[in-house]
Amino acid sequence: MQALERDIKLLLIEALNLEDLTPEQIDAEDALFVTGLGLDSIDALELGLALQKKYGVSMAADSEETRQHFASIRALARFVAAHGKVAA
Repeated sequence: MQALERDIKLLLIEALNLEDLTPEQIDAEDALFVTGLGLDSIDALELGLALQKKYGVSMAADSEETRQHFASIRALARFVAAHGKVAA
């Protein structure tokens, strides 16, 4: 799971042009929105598209379940591991 979390951190940095961050600076449990990284709804859309393109996962745009999946890198990794195309 740690490798997937690192891959998602790298994807986040690339998709959102956060070159001033490194994967090591992002804690897997940090909140992605409001507190923590402070991402917004546009960032969520861009990250969602990047996840869909890389892992083949899709999520409803405005559901409580999606908000839970986007809570942290760890939550996203669990979702991708369960529903995406991840190389073993």
